[in-house]
Amino acid sequence: MFPLGTVLLPSMLLPLHVFEPRYRVLARRCVDGDGELGVVLIERGSEVGGGDTRCHVGTRARVLQAAELEDGRWVLGLVGVERIRVDRWLPDDPYPRAEVSSFAGARAGPDALDRRHAVERVLRRLLALKAELGEPAPPATVALDPDPDVAAWQAAGLAALGPFDAQRVLEAGAADDRLALVASLLEDEAAVLAQRVAGG
Repeated sequence: MFPLGTVLLPSMLLPLHVFEPRYRVLARRCVDGDGELGVVLIERGSEVGGGDTRCHVGTRARVLQAAELEDGRWVLGLVGVERIRVDRWLPDDPYPRAEVSSFAGARAGPDALDRRHAVERVLRRLLALKAELGEPAPPATVALDPDPDVAAWQAAGLAALGPFDAQRVLEAGAADDRLALVASLLEDEAAVLAQRVAGG
């Protein structure tokens, strides 16, 4: 398990710079093994040194790219695969370990496609406002995946939600609830950005 100060959502990418000795061991074991690990958000505490409080819903990640540097540090490229629930934390040996289970949640209902289109519209508005303010953002012409489940993850990731809002999205049990939550969070952020554009 890799506790971080950020949330990895399913289908999204995460670059990692691994320098702490215990996580260097984790990186080596992942690369030599099945190439998978769990990523969870740190609720309280620091990424370095342990003693943190960790969330119990995270993401199973797959290592897409891995490079070990001459001094033993690693550069990893991860992709989120699926949500997981931590059933029990095990003693760190030397890195965090846990027993986990899959956390699928209910699939999207009949209104999901309409919700997906609404999320895409507000995401495009949000990204256009960020661009107008000179903030880094993907192009406002972004097209989300046709699958409403995947689209919700993508929208939350592309909007660069804060870690605790992203964790709320990750923990939303049903796909319809997740779409509604993402739409609400994006609407709120777009309203703030629109005020800034207007000089308010």
